[in-house]
Formats: sequence, C-alpha cells, structure tokens
Amino acid sequence: MEESQNTNNKTFCMSEYDVLKRAILCQPQYMTIREVINETQEHFKNEGIHIERALEQHGDLVKTLKNNGIEVILLPYHKKYPEQVFTRDIGFTLGQTIFVAKMATDVRAGEENVLKQWLDDEEISYYNLEGERIEGGDVVIDQETIYVGLSNRTNQKAAEQLQLLLTQFNVIPIPFKDKYLHLDCVFNVVSPEVALIYPNALTKKDIELFSSRYELIEVSEEEQFQLGTNVLNIGNKKVLSLPVNEKVNKQLRNRGFQVIEVDITEIIKSGGSFRCCTLPILRET
Repeated sequence: MEESQNTNNKTFCMSEYDVLKRAILCQPQYMTIREVINETQEHFKNEGIHIERALEQHGDLVKTLKNNGIEVILLPYHKKYPEQVFTRDIGFTLGQTIFVAKMATDVRAGEENVLKQWLDDEEISYYNLEGERIEGGDVVIDQETIYVGLSNRTNQKAAEQLQLLLTQFNVIPIPFKDKYLHLDCVFNVVSPEVALIYPNALTKKDIELFSSRYELIEVSEEEQFQLGTNVLNIGNKKVLSLPVNEKVNKQLRNRGFQVIEVDITEIIKSGGSFRCCTLPILRET
C-alpha cells in the first residue's frame, strides 16, 4: 500500500447519502463493448452503444448534478479505456482518504492511473490499494460499516486487507452470485434507514443482516437488469434514478425520497448506472 504525501480538506465521505458536493465523472467518448465482461454487455453486444446518444445522456447527468450544487470533475478520456465512464469502480472515498482500486480486468487496467494523475495534480492524498484486487462498485459505505461485495472483481483477501487498514470500521464481506457485476448492482444504501436490494443474488444470512438494519425495497428481476439498485443519493433524500424503473421510483417516493429521473439507458448497456458513473470525493453531513 502506498500513500501520497500531500493532504488537504477537499475530500470527505462517510456514507452513500450525505449531501454530495464534489464528484469525479468521465465522458463516454470511447465507450464500446470491446470485450464482454458482464451479463448486461452480453445482452447488448450485437446492438452496440450509440456514442452520440450516450454522450448526450451523460451531459444531462452532469447538468443535473451541477444544477443541484455539485462540483463535477471530468477526467480526461482515452481510447484505450472503453469503460472509463464508470468512475466509481476505480476508487472510493472514506473519511478524507481516496482509496485507488486495483482493476481486475485487462480491459480496465490502467484507468486508475488517470485518476492518480489528477489526484497528484490537485495535491490530494490517496491510498494505492496494491496486492489484492478490489473495485469501488463492491464497496458500500454506511458510517462505521463498510460492506464489501465478494465478486469476480473483489476478493476476500481484499476485504481482509481493508479491515486491517481500517481498524475503526467494521468491514463486512458480502458474497453474491457471480453473474452480477458488483455489489451495487444488487444492494445499495440510500439513507440511514432504507436500502435497495435484489434478494435473489444474496445469501439468506446477508438478507437477514440487511433487514435487521434497514427497511428494504426489493427490486424485481426486470428492474435489477435495468440496474434499479444502482441509484445515486445526492443528499437530503434526493435520488437520481432511471425513468424506466417505475416500481423502484414509486417505492422511493412513498418513503419520502425526491426521485430525479434522468435517462442514461444508453450508458447502462455496458452494465452500470448512476452510482457506477460517479465517484464522490466530498459529501457534507
């Protein structure tokens, strides 16, 4: 593990639901299904991705974030990285530290270097997670509890390494069926009291754990495929969600959430939605 020497007060996150102030994104300029790495891509591999539509939708996402007072940082895009739009996977912010992930697939290896270059330029401290593979889509933070999905991208040893690093936190490994990409595709915390869940992907033990801590909104198989759990809470119970996920949106509204619908259906063809497309680096409690 390596730590850069510089520190500042530009970063802080302790949950998935505090007020979002700064987030890192990347335009899908070269987004393509070059090498099928998840079930969603398998479904859309012949149809492909309409880049102009994806760019327009990503622009709408950026505009929505800015309209809600969020500073958007856009990383430079590179042709060799077709999955760069999913910035959440290359890291996660915990406390004042950004943890930079080790990407698990060849098609994504190197994306983290673009993030590190920006962090170095901004003189922002980070931890470089070396050794065991871990991706930010498998890390869901709720104050002192960190859920770490055990997937094809994140392994048990990475969860153990994280627990050794973060002795003041409780790191809970969450295994799930490997046909699903990341933990945030089947589980997501949207407030201290409420979480979204696709129970078919999880063990009975972990469903019981989650139900003891949260009021669970169950996502249907259809809406899981449309990444119904992969919403983004920007604070004050405001949640970004896809218009097509009508049942999820209705259940969120019934629980007092303001659902901001943004259409990024072209982007989700590659297997990620709002949470995947944003790397929060500053949330205010």
